[in-house]
Amino acid sequence: MSYTNSSSLAGKTIIITGAGRGIGRGVARALAKNGAQLFLTDIIADNLNSAAEEMRGLGAEVASVQADLADREAAGIIIDAAVERFGRLDGLVNNAVWINKPMPFAEQTDDIFSRISDTGPRATFAMMKAAYPHLVAAGGGSIVNFGSGAGAGGEVGFAAYGAAKESIRGMSKVAALEWGAANIRVNVVIPFANSEGALAWEQVDPAAFNQAMASIPLRRIGDTEKDVGAVVSFLLGDDSTYLSAQSIHISGGAGVFR
Repeated sequence: MSYTNSSSLAGKTIIITGAGRGIGRGVARALAKNGAQLFLTDIIADNLNSAAEEMRGLGAEVASVQADLADREAAGIIIDAAVERFGRLDGLVNNAVWINKPMPFAEQTDDIFSRISDTGPRATFAMMKAAYPHLVAAGGGSIVNFGSGAGAGGEVGFAAYGAAKESIRGMSKVAALEWGAANIRVNVVIPFANSEGALAWEQVDPAAFNQAMASIPLRRIGDTEKDVGAVVSFLLGDDSTYLSAQSIHISGGAGVFR
């Protein structure tokens, strides 16, 4: 059963955070087309509702809840609502994070660091912990977390963001080691794709963006669904049951030594 077919995720319930736009929405499209039951969450209600309707139009069974992952109660609410709706949990995609505009390290404030940390590593930590007993009850499952080249290789202007993303990679490795005996796999993807965030970066700092583009051997930016979503779908499905504790660069060949 290949991750490229329309039933590779059939019967699997998967939560996606930050599903309303960008990479999260592209991933949701890929999973919907591969048969997953989707539980979507996002901080912006209009984006979330639009995404849910789009995924239903693709044939997926969908439920959703608006949530701010900076809220300490959000993880439990999201996980409990998903399990109540679908009766089980098989996968978790921790995509959501707040990101600041590029600025020098010395100008980044404690508030910026806290906001990124609260919506990134702390929220990922809380979501993973809340999901764990339900994944155990399902006989195992797969968690896909999101890293960034800003952390893995460093990117000028993104000190707090890079730190948060590397924190996520660190906890993912530990979880993979501890939870493997329960048949729970944990992997990290590090994408470079045509999300709203990347396009905003191009507008704010075109020189840095163009330098990043020039470093890609495949000479194109990734597609949120066909490139990133396809790999995430693979990691959530049964074709990758011996793959865990890995960081996978979905970046057209860039960052191969990171």
